[in-house]
Amino acid sequence: MIIVNLDVMLAKRKMQLSELAEKVGITIANLSILKTGKAKAIRFSTLDAICKHLDCTPGDILEYREE
Repeated sequence: MIIVNLDVMLAKRKMQLSELAEKVGITIANLSILKTGKAKAIRFSTLDAICKHLDCTPGDILEYREE
């Protein structure tokens, strides 16, 4: 199972979801779907932009756990 830790990174960077959505160029609704772990996929370009603006790596946002 893939766990999305976007909310953790947002808290660490003291950034609101709306601010990140604006910087990345995607809707708050789509970013919220990703944050809640309901997304089925993420584009590498979106992941790249999120990592750039949160100054982190994909491993900081995505985590694998066995079910």
